[in-house]
Amino acid sequence: MSNQVVELLKKRRSQYALTKNLPLSESDIISIIKDAVKQSPSSFNSQSSRVIITFGERSNTIWEITKEALRNRLDEERFPATEARINSFAAGAGTILFYEDQNAVKNLQEQFPSYKDEFPVWSEQAAGMAQLAVWTALAEVNIGASLQHYNPLIDEALAKEFDVPSTWLLRAQMPFGGHGTEFSEKTYIDDEIRFKVFQ
Repeated sequence: MSNQVVELLKKRRSQYALTKNLPLSESDIISIIKDAVKQSPSSFNSQSSRVIITFGERSNTIWEITKEALRNRLDEERFPATEARINSFAAGAGTILFYEDQNAVKNLQEQFPSYKDEFPVWSEQAAGMAQLAVWTALAEVNIGASLQHYNPLIDEALAKEFDVPSTWLLRAQMPFGGHGTEFSEKTYIDDEIRFKVFQ
């Protein structure tokens, strides 16, 4: 049995060899990203996810900031490998910054105090779903991407660079672009380890 959604999810893979060649216009890509985030679920329909979409030099700035933050933390022997990895993200056409608005979380905590401790968790789940939705939507139009987590090292510098509201909490960075290489075969652990089915 074939399922269209599952087939789309199979196309979503981590692409680390990115190029600046995009199969669609920037305006089309922006529309896809916006629609994917809008259609992603969130607890109590809080719509807590926030996104910054960058292309070209603005995207490169993100990775220069990241590189400098890591240069100050790594010794001279370890930094070159890290620099090469950061450069591979900068080689792409753009970068998406994923945030969660803590005002949305706080408002729900005030409205529903019985669930106060759960709303930050549910916000993280909303963030993950938005990231997966965007990643899968990009994969469908043959755009490669990967998900990175250099927060909180780069939060303050990015906030200054992109005028980020103080209530937005950075959760992930997604460099994207054309595919610079084919994917290797993906492996999976045994179903018996991962699933329990009762019929």
